[in-house]
Amino acid sequence: MREIILGIESSCDDTSAAVIADGILLSNVIASQSVHEAYGGVVPELASRMHQHNIVPTVSEALRQAGITPSDLSAIAYTRGPGLLGSLHVGTSFAKGMAIGLDIPLIDVNHLHGHVLSHFVKETENDATPEFPYLCLLVSGGNSQIVLVNSPYEMEILGQTIDDAAGEAFDKCAKVLGLPYPGGPHIDRLAKDGDSKKFKFSRPHLSGLDYSFSGLKTSFLYTLRDALKEDPDFIEKNKADLCASLQATVVRILLDKLELAVRQTGVKHVAIGGGVSANSAVRDAVDNLCSRLGVKAWIPARKFTTDNAAMVAMAGWFKYKNKEYSDLSLPPFARTSI
Repeated sequence: MREIILGIESSCDDTSAAVIADGILLSNVIASQSVHEAYGGVVPELASRMHQHNIVPTVSEALRQAGITPSDLSAIAYTRGPGLLGSLHVGTSFAKGMAIGLDIPLIDVNHLHGHVLSHFVKETENDATPEFPYLCLLVSGGNSQIVLVNSPYEMEILGQTIDDAAGEAFDKCAKVLGLPYPGGPHIDRLAKDGDSKKFKFSRPHLSGLDYSFSGLKTSFLYTLRDALKEDPDFIEKNKADLCASLQATVVRILLDKLELAVRQTGVKHVAIGGGVSANSAVRDAVDNLCSRLGVKAWIPARKFTTDNAAMVAMAGWFKYKNKEYSDLSLPPFARTSI
């Protein structure tokens, strides 16, 4: 009998549902929310309302694409946190109600575990996956962490940001440049035509494997402030160069610590995950670093870098195999770590 897991993701502004059968992805449907673009960031109340609007058709479409009915499901996995509490409540409540109605197990998933385990999402039997232990550089709008993954059930944070995350630095600097939300993809696009060495921004000098991006943000803002006093058109004249220099600095900060972690742990497999892992400079830099160090790089398909239910279903499938089920009384949580 097939083991079929429905995954539900609603941690931020994307409603997503996916189906995995015996470890193979059958469907992954994402309903995005464009309503937040006008505000330059996600509005929590609007996000939760849109989840309520989208969740039923999204789950229905995921089941249809997978060619199954609700009665075929073995369990339901859902993102319990971290994320926006209102958004999480929608997914959590829906998953609980559906699990009760079908009388099948409920599995709560840590959103960050989903990103770390996204490399195990297989679309065919022949798809390769990382070997344990491996390092995962988890980079997104809310998290920057280096995680040692010993198994699907044992993860250790070796380093993490002490203030802002890499994605947050991208988005906030992009907003100052007048770029649409989310700013990361626009910085990536413009950076391709810019000179990454034209501007120098501050880099942190932290011992160990922890990150900091607040100083970079401040340095970026001070550069603009001083330049705009002399030339009101400075941003428009230098937008591509500013993006290229900012991106290069973020990548250097991320890669310096990642290289140190590889040398300290001696692992032979290195993965990246989270929304910022879609950035072309980050992807190229990790690939080049791994080639230089003689380790295997795992670069995810871009469709599995942003928030999606495929990774939730995959993490849920591991927990299902281990009989780690969730109690119906568990509430969602807004903040946590690995």
